[in-house]
Amino acid sequence: MAERSTAAVDVADNSGDEPLTAKADEATADGVAQTRERETAEEGTAETDEPTSPGAASPPELHSGHKLARRYRLEECVTRLDGFSSWRAVDEKLRRAVGVHLLPADHPRARSVLAAARSSALLGDPRFVHVLDAVEENDLVYVVHEWLPDATELTALLAAGPLEAHDAYQLVSQVAQAMAAAHREGLAHLRLTPSAVLRTSTGQYRIRGLAVNAALRGISSDTPQRTDTEAIGALLYASLTQRWPYEDDAYGLSGLPKGVGLIAPDQVRAGVHRGLSELAMRALVNDGATASRQEPPCTTPEELVKAIGEMPRIRPPEPVFTAPPEYQRTTYQQGTYGRTTPRPPGATQTIPSPPPPLQSRTGKALKWAVSALLIAALGLGSWQLADALMDRNNSDEPGSSDTSDEGDKSEPKTAHPIKIASGEEYVLEGGPQDLPGVPNTYDGDESTYWRSKSFIEGPKLAPYKPGVGIVYDLGKEEDVSAASLGLRYTGDHTTVELYAANSMSSSTPPSSMKKIGTVTTSGKSAQIKAKKPVKTRYVLVWLTDVPKSPGDEYSSAGYKQAITDVKFAG
Repeated sequence: MAERSTAAVDVADNSGDEPLTAKADEATADGVAQTRERETAEEGTAETDEPTSPGAASPPELHSGHKLARRYRLEECVTRLDGFSSWRAVDEKLRRAVGVHLLPADHPRARSVLAAARSSALLGDPRFVHVLDAVEENDLVYVVHEWLPDATELTALLAAGPLEAHDAYQLVSQVAQAMAAAHREGLAHLRLTPSAVLRTSTGQYRIRGLAVNAALRGISSDTPQRTDTEAIGALLYASLTQRWPYEDDAYGLSGLPKGVGLIAPDQVRAGVHRGLSELAMRALVNDGATASRQEPPCTTPEELVKAIGEMPRIRPPEPVFTAPPEYQRTTYQQGTYGRTTPRPPGATQTIPSPPPPLQSRTGKALKWAVSALLIAALGLGSWQLADALMDRNNSDEPGSSDTSDEGDKSEPKTAHPIKIASGEEYVLEGGPQDLPGVPNTYDGDESTYWRSKSFIEGPKLAPYKPGVGIVYDLGKEEDVSAASLGLRYTGDHTTVELYAANSMSSSTPPSSMKKIGTVTTSGKSAQIKAKKPVKTRYVLVWLTDVPKSPGDEYSSAGYKQAITDVKFAG
């Protein structure tokens, strides 16, 4: 059972008081200055035969099943080169997949890797794959980051062919805006390759390895903004042409023909969007020169974002509707079953005339039956009308009215709404889910909500987490008889329990509280009714089961739920 970790915040708290700019400089301080790395190795592919740079420490001898900090279990080695290794692992505490970079503590780049990871964790931008932990322990330095199982590398997307104009436009827009935000905080990537860009199932692009990938390989640059801008231009060029914009083959893509130099994408492949082709050339190292116009080059991600904003927006292609097949007239004909009866030439086909309606024996019997039913219906209706009129006349007689109040006393009381004074997240075990989102559940706005983390296993959260929820203060003791909840996610299934709590404290387990009611639903609302009202000031809304839902801008795909609105009645 896994949820998004808050370890990135812990890293930020322990990362010192230096600004992000200083840490980014430290993260890229080792190695020889480079403006473009032509290494063809991709992340996600095991590499064991790369030469080790002079002075690099030997990679630690680890194997599948090894645990770090009695928490991160290594599963599969995906990269091993130059004294470090990268693994797919499992966070056994939160029951989720993570990625881990490992290198010896005496590795010449260990210090810069730690600094880069902690600086990246401070950024907290959802467009980047987050660093969750950065630790030096037992002669090892390891960096833990998110693992997105539902995301696809740009390398794999380009292997299937070039992107459509709208997809390429989304790619360059999102990546340029993300890198502009990173550079405003003094962080550079310096290894922005197709394997570092992921597209999620919702169509959003996310960047992994900010500052960390460069620190692992000892890459630095005197012009980091120009280096990252050129890399974005290369990504756009490859997306439009399915070719790498240099002579060498790289990342599964063929390079340009030797000796022709850098030519515009619309000269490499027919049908390329002209505006995107010129944008790619402005970002690459050619000073913006094209065959048709002289535009100023884009040397920083900010300038690239501005140039994209000046372009006409590229809309997604219109959906293609397949026309239904033409109606095929069958050869079936009544009485012949597809075979026509041969007739002599000139003969006229005789069509027998139907008999007059209801003139047969059966027809006459049917008419008598229908007539009898109509007469019976008229008689019954007349009798009921007369009986109703007689009852009305009797009720109007003097002394026949009921003057007692017994009828009013027997009617049930109408439930009245109970106002919520405040609320706090109820954290029985582990970390909180969404502390700032609690007021969104009683602000009267159904578009705002409190959300849980995303869990790998479900729908039942136990035994890994007993549940998640919110305890509400009604301001005074009320007779609580019902609750209504608005939910964000549908599916199989959500279970909500309602308890009368003694206080707002999270120290008391729900099992020791008085249960008001419970309900299980697969829709976007939950109605809980008590067998009889319970008098209490504090009410706990407790979720024990949540449905599986796709990823979104806040969390990855998994078992999760969000509460949009809570109302109590007494």
